[in-house]
Amino acid sequence: MERRKFLKNAGIAGILAAGTAPAIAAELPSIRWRLTSSFPKSLDTIYGGAEVLSARLAAITNGKFQVQVFAGGEIAPGLQALDVTQNGTVEACHTCSYYYVGKDKTFAMGTAIPFGMNARQMNAWIYFGGGQKLLDEFYSNYNVVSFAGGNTGVQMGGWFRKEIKTLADVKGTKMRIAGLGGAVFSQLGMVTQQIAGSDIYPALEKGTIDGAEWVGPYDDEKLGFYKVAKNYYAPGWWEPGPVIHFFVNKDAWAKLPKEYQAAFMAAAYEANVTMMAEYDHKNPAALRRLVQNGVKLHRFSNEIVDAAYKASLQLYADESAKNPAWKKMYTEYVRYEKELNQWFGVAEGGMDAFLQQHVR
Repeated sequence: MERRKFLKNAGIAGILAAGTAPAIAAELPSIRWRLTSSFPKSLDTIYGGAEVLSARLAAITNGKFQVQVFAGGEIAPGLQALDVTQNGTVEACHTCSYYYVGKDKTFAMGTAIPFGMNARQMNAWIYFGGGQKLLDEFYSNYNVVSFAGGNTGVQMGGWFRKEIKTLADVKGTKMRIAGLGGAVFSQLGMVTQQIAGSDIYPALEKGTIDGAEWVGPYDDEKLGFYKVAKNYYAPGWWEPGPVIHFFVNKDAWAKLPKEYQAAFMAAAYEANVTMMAEYDHKNPAALRRLVQNGVKLHRFSNEIVDAAYKASLQLYADESAKNPAWKKMYTEYVRYEKELNQWFGVAEGGMDAFLQQHVR
């Protein structure tokens, strides 16, 4: 079923109503899938996106389609979730596309690129702006199909033992950072590496790294970063609207009855929408608690952000010159981003600027 048409004509309410029909329980087979997450269970909001999918699928199909969720490390390390889905070890995974930029930098556009689209814009691009078609064309090379399954909103810029005020402070600093943000920071002299969420705290505590970013106040508080690093930076310019994806093995997907495919799409849609709302609900209180625990909030200096912006544009130009897959998707991504920002600048930008100035 073509997903845009499905979302427009059926929506969550439609598929939930369909899910109560006796025909599903009576006529369709019982199916059991395994889904591996890239996240630990302790991070209940981002890990919980997969649980939302699992619970909704069971409800829609009267328990006939069951997806068992495994935390990162139970079946495969968190950063290998795509690999075990691709090779059929599991039928599906819940992960971030940009974890796999080592295979191809094009993977970044499925989640977030530095100074790219925000959460609402990513949804618009994926659901209505041709993004889904472009992503699936790319992901088909890795034997998976994709479904947006969550968003964190713009992330924080990370935790540092010492203040990062200038480009001179950036050079030589060792930081855990995901996606293309690491490539950009590397151009500015930082020493970057990617570490799974559950392994960040020990590395920061031992001094193996000097700084680390994860998501935002709610998750970061749970991971305890404030206990070993007090300087908390914003914004995470490399993650303006990171999409978390459900990847499904192509062969497993093709074997599903069309009713179960529709149910999966609706459940993924619900996980995508509710995760962003849940983070928006939880982050403010968590940020207050962090500040009460002595955390110092900082903004990256204009010097650092301006240099990062220029380095990002150069990275995109260099990649376009040598990577056809990147060039094809990035060309359409930027075209759509510019179109959206013309509108967002008219109403959203002005409203946000006023409220931040007068209400905050």
